[in-house]
Amino acid sequence: MTTKILIIEDEIRAVSQLQLMLTACGFRFELLEIIDTVEDAVIWFQQNDSPDLVFMDIQLADGLSFEIFQKTTVKAPIIFTTAFDQYAIQAFKVNSVDYLLKPIQKDDLSKALDKFLQSNSSATVDTATLTQLLRDLQTPAERDGILVKSGNGFVQLKIADLLYCYSEDSITFGVTHHKRFIIEETIDELFSTLDQTKFFKINRGQIVAKSSILKLEPYFNHRVRLSVSNPREQEFIVSRSKTGDFKNWMNG
Repeated sequence: MTTKILIIEDEIRAVSQLQLMLTACGFRFELLEIIDTVEDAVIWFQQNDSPDLVFMDIQLADGLSFEIFQKTTVKAPIIFTTAFDQYAIQAFKVNSVDYLLKPIQKDDLSKALDKFLQSNSSATVDTATLTQLLRDLQTPAERDGILVKSGNGFVQLKIADLLYCYSEDSITFGVTHHKRFIIEETIDELFSTLDQTKFFKINRGQIVAKSSILKLEPYFNHRVRLSVSNPREQEFIVSRSKTGDFKNWMNG
């Protein structure tokens, strides 16, 4: 029997690897769609019949995938995927079929597929649990500093001094008024620990502090371009899927 699957994931490489691994596991599937944002996922579920199985990354281009369940009904079994243990444990508690930690291992995927095939479950996730989970995740972090490289050693970069962060060639940089530092965390890992009333992830590779933003102006395709302190030849464009949330954040 062929299983109709939906993949909700914002990393193209992760999508390709998942499809190859599903095939290697001997899993017969029909891919209905690949979706990379919360907004598009909500629309898809509202306009289409339920798939047999959903592979859902927890951190998407415009927010946490848990938000999908607050905005629409999802009747399909879910296998969550994530690079963060804290999210994996929480996802497992909301009645998903299973969760997979990235990078996904073939044996782990095979076990999750066996669990799905044996369960024949179509139960929806627990909305009440998700609502509380989102509330907990959106509580501002209390992190004061970041350990960053400096010469042959490390120093602590104060969060209060951070203007913005960006990713370039798989390296994360943090910028202050005076200097640029290398941060040994991915953009997603870093953002999950910051006070999100003060910092916003404007696209897949950039985080900005509200205090660093000098000016906003309209940009192509309903996007927004920012002028920030000490830009260091970086261009700051808020992705279209995040423009509405960004404006609300600026007004907050």
